[in-house]
Amino acid sequence: MLALIMAGGSGTRFWPRSRTSKPKQLLNIHGESTMIQQTVNRLLPIIPPEGIYVVSTLPQIEEIKQQLPQIHHSNILVEPIGKNTAPCIGLGALFMQHNANDEVMVVLPADHLIQDEDEFRKKLLCAETIAKKDGALITLGIKPTKPATGYGYIQHTTEDIGVEDILAYKVKTFAEKPNYATACRFLESGDFLWNSGIFVWKISSILHEMKELMPEMWDGLEEIRKALGTPEQDEVIERVYRQIRNISIDYGIMEQAGDVVVLPSSFGWNDVGSWDEVYRLSQKDDDGNSADAKHILLDSSNCLIDVQDKIVAAIGLENFVVVDTGDALLICPRDKAQQVKEVVDLLKERDESSLL
Repeated sequence: MLALIMAGGSGTRFWPRSRTSKPKQLLNIHGESTMIQQTVNRLLPIIPPEGIYVVSTLPQIEEIKQQLPQIHHSNILVEPIGKNTAPCIGLGALFMQHNANDEVMVVLPADHLIQDEDEFRKKLLCAETIAKKDGALITLGIKPTKPATGYGYIQHTTEDIGVEDILAYKVKTFAEKPNYATACRFLESGDFLWNSGIFVWKISSILHEMKELMPEMWDGLEEIRKALGTPEQDEVIERVYRQIRNISIDYGIMEQAGDVVVLPSSFGWNDVGSWDEVYRLSQKDDDGNSADAKHILLDSSNCLIDVQDKIVAAIGLENFVVVDTGDALLICPRDKAQQVKEVVDLLKERDESSLL
């Protein structure tokens, strides 16, 4: 099995720590190592370094190379411009096919938290078994623990179609992020799972579906395929990528393909999508604060203080996030943490490039 790690995200929800050249996946948001390092390390027991590929954009490439010295530079692929997950996966699959012919590949984001790594690897190996046998497109669906409104959902049939005692179902529909009432109905129905954005399939299977379902994008990928390993490779990728359609793999393939399978999974998955989620995952003191002991918090509770080089003194602060990076300071209620990306949008409008 091979792995394709998608590491092109800009991480706008983690400003001011996250910047264009060092977004969320390149930060140690949770734990001692960065998120992309954690992603690689959890794969290594079943996939050797030479089987791991990373796709990102140019501003992040040098940092990725420094953080992942075990990954050969030829396996770190550059997107000239971010064009969503379908082109990213198509580009990675072409390089994998060029180097390794028709193996099973797992596709996963670089910036997710997985707490039970042994169970995660077991699910990947189960998915590999199905992909080899049936040629299906497989996604890992997370058994929901609450009516979350920040995740997409997958509805599945009730007939178990797994092989060798592996529980698996045909996918009925993909659902966008719901409101709270709809999320509650999803949980009550019992046939909805969270969409993890983790996929497993044979290289030939996903390229076949792209050819059938996304012919315009496939024409561009075919042009890239013919140029791989030639002196024109980089120029062709640059030119084709500028013209290729911006579309997600869910919209472009998964919602249309006929043979899509979901494996219900529980391995402590979290996409760590906001500063509030970082707070929920962090260790806290008796007042519910996540902060270094050096900070002075009087009559304050349930706060996240991420400030390294100065002492924060807070009085009467409840349910707040405070993040300081020297050149920028973020202060917001925890329940408004998703709006941080709006701050980034305003900085772009003001052309504050030094803060992006």
